[in-house]
Amino acid sequence: MDKSAIPKAFPTHHSWFESTLSAISENSQLPISSKLIHTYTNSIHGFSAVLTPSELEALKNSPGYVHSTPDRLLHPHTTHTPEFLGLSPTFGAWPASSYGEGVIIGVVDSGVWPESESFSDKGMTNIPSRWKGKCESGQIFNSSLCNKKLIGARFFNKGLRANFPEINITTDSPRDDEGHGTHTASTAAGNFVKGASYFGYAAGTARGIAPRARLAIYKTLWGNSVYSSDLLAAVDEAIEDGVDILSISIGFNLGKEIFLADDAIALSTFAAMERGIFVATSAGNNGRLHGTINNGAPWLASVGAGTVDRKLEGALTLGNGTRISFESLYAGNFSALELPLVFMGKCNKVKSISKIKNKIVVCRSDGQNTFLEDQIEAIKSAKSISGAMFITNDSWEDYYHYTFSAAFVDLEEGQKVIDYIKKTKKPKAILEFRKTVLGLKPAPKVDRYSSRGPYVISPYVVKPDILAPGSSILASWSRISSVVDVQSKPLFSDFKFASGTSMAAPHVSGVAALIKAVHPNWSPAAIRSAIMTTANPLDNTKSPIKDIGNYDHEASPLDIGAGFVDPNKAIDPGLIYDASTEDYIKLLCAMNYTAKQIQAVTKSNHKCVEKSLDLNYPSFIAYFNNYDGQESDEKVVWEFRRTVTNVGKGPSSYTAKLTAMSGLKVTLEPKKLVFKRKNEKQSYKLTLVGPRYLEEEVVQGYLTWAEDSEKSVKGVTSVSIFLDNNIMGMFTESHTVDLTTFIECDVFVTLRLNGVPWLLSVVVKLLITASSFEVEPSGKDLFCHMSLITEAVKRDKDLAKCKVVVYLCVKFGVLPFPKLTGII
Repeated sequence: MDKSAIPKAFPTHHSWFESTLSAISENSQLPISSKLIHTYTNSIHGFSAVLTPSELEALKNSPGYVHSTPDRLLHPHTTHTPEFLGLSPTFGAWPASSYGEGVIIGVVDSGVWPESESFSDKGMTNIPSRWKGKCESGQIFNSSLCNKKLIGARFFNKGLRANFPEINITTDSPRDDEGHGTHTASTAAGNFVKGASYFGYAAGTARGIAPRARLAIYKTLWGNSVYSSDLLAAVDEAIEDGVDILSISIGFNLGKEIFLADDAIALSTFAAMERGIFVATSAGNNGRLHGTINNGAPWLASVGAGTVDRKLEGALTLGNGTRISFESLYAGNFSALELPLVFMGKCNKVKSISKIKNKIVVCRSDGQNTFLEDQIEAIKSAKSISGAMFITNDSWEDYYHYTFSAAFVDLEEGQKVIDYIKKTKKPKAILEFRKTVLGLKPAPKVDRYSSRGPYVISPYVVKPDILAPGSSILASWSRISSVVDVQSKPLFSDFKFASGTSMAAPHVSGVAALIKAVHPNWSPAAIRSAIMTTANPLDNTKSPIKDIGNYDHEASPLDIGAGFVDPNKAIDPGLIYDASTEDYIKLLCAMNYTAKQIQAVTKSNHKCVEKSLDLNYPSFIAYFNNYDGQESDEKVVWEFRRTVTNVGKGPSSYTAKLTAMSGLKVTLEPKKLVFKRKNEKQSYKLTLVGPRYLEEEVVQGYLTWAEDSEKSVKGVTSVSIFLDNNIMGMFTESHTVDLTTFIECDVFVTLRLNGVPWLLSVVVKLLITASSFEVEPSGKDLFCHMSLITEAVKRDKDLAKCKVVVYLCVKFGVLPFPKLTGII
């Protein structure tokens, strides 16, 4: 409001505002005090109020009106992901769960930096009496560093030492000298830390998803590696200590592992599940192809990584006022002064560039004869340059942390700069950094690196289960692990941005802690079900979540599982899909695991009297063969039976809503579920009928049980047809080769024929030339689908090398291997 427009009849601005509101109010019976929220004198001059749209329009015509804006949530600049997930101190999961009070989260990772404020026990109550763990002393770590927040810390490296007897471990203790474990622990349950930021980026109050939960640390990660023996020991101790939740942001590449019993994470966490411990694991960072997921055991929650609505950026403001923003995490000093702007083309003349002083240099890369890496090195060698802009369509995420003040923009934005330089006699610009923008749309998206399902070792359950924030997550960091080097000088920070499914998993661990605090007697399957059935498959524009790794096309359940996690809804899901130890054993039996293999997983002698691939899970997956050979009228039928438990407050009824699925007939029986009391169970059958061959690679749909009053319980139906339902296999081989060469990949491929795993050795021979490839697999009766991904390693006049990553999916068939060709 215009301060000078106050009529003389009003002694104060407050009285003027009250009168103005009274004049525009549609309901004269309501006291004005119920509409007026605040009046402001210093920060702004005006007021905040609850107005209807018509009242707002009337206000705009009132004397003294200047401007109005909606009352938006302001996010502390993890500092932001709790808000992005909808967590609030005034409603929902946080107050209902007392912020996770009393729940113990065990974090299996690289240790902890105990001095971080995220692990302060300010505001924490006494340690739960049921806790049996301990705080171990070691190098640069005393047991007194534990407190009411950090209630346990152990370290495990006997397996590492056995494999490398001569290894020198400099931090032989729970202390984290890498940062990864500190980051994940504080993401899950870090305490409130005011004034957190990364060199000014995303400044605000940091806190974990369950800030009042306790933390127990199990250090198994040493130098970016962990041995199965050490991980098994850590989970073993965690179970004994009495943790409620396990957060594991570690994974094993599939390699030659063909049984769940060969996966230490799957193996150890089966026991955790039996003891009622919920386990969240990272899906892996091997995306974007199907079948790349690492942690997909049916009793785990497998978490994919999504983006958030925050952008960390810099800005280049041209002399004509044009502002070009770009993503950046540059942490060094910058002047923010207006400086001369000079275009140096390809920036391939080092001598000319070295003569430039106190200017901003603009370089353009064509991705063919000039490469971004070379341009960066040329600019770095010219120490007198004040800043740089690189115009390229290459991926530049790896350069966010670069050691000089640089902007990376695409060709479209870059052309604006070039046009300005050409048309201006003395072009100038201001280069700035450390800006944080919220409200980015659309968000979330599944990021390209997030591993995709299905889980080839156990393909009859949709994986991943859920999508959570994983990209550019700010959380605590180890003070002895530098976050970036600027001008060859390492910089250290209490907080750091990191990306990966490693960052996504602890978000779900924190959400599970909130649910556990509200429902302490729920099983791990019940907690996972609550998280999945309340997840949101839509982004903040109310459109289906997109897949960055697939050109922003709609993501499928094999990318995002049930959708993006929603903590507030997860604490009150209405219905749950529960599963017991016996249910998982029936699944193992149906997968034709031998008695010994089942015993290895379950630690019990099970006779496999009952078998079922149809686990009571809030998702469904069916496989059809998409081979486009001889047509057939044969129909394929998949039936799924599910049992849901009413965990609402009492009697309720739910009506089914089914989305159509292309090429399939979907039926449900019954279509309405009526519950007379809490904890009552009801069952239903979902049937999919389709042709033997479908045209689409993945068809998806949703089954939603909508409560007749308010709630909805969603189930994901994913029909994946890129693998036959009886046979599965995938491997990844990576080679760095000179172009124009042969390489032979002698790899192990896991096949499943009628559910039985078969291990075959397949030799794949590739002829790589400068522009194409030829493949001649040597196996018989196998059909091969292949894609090659090339990554520039070094290109110059004398040497051309590419990193060739070969992905091979195999299907048992009757055709010999064809000879495949393609373009690099």
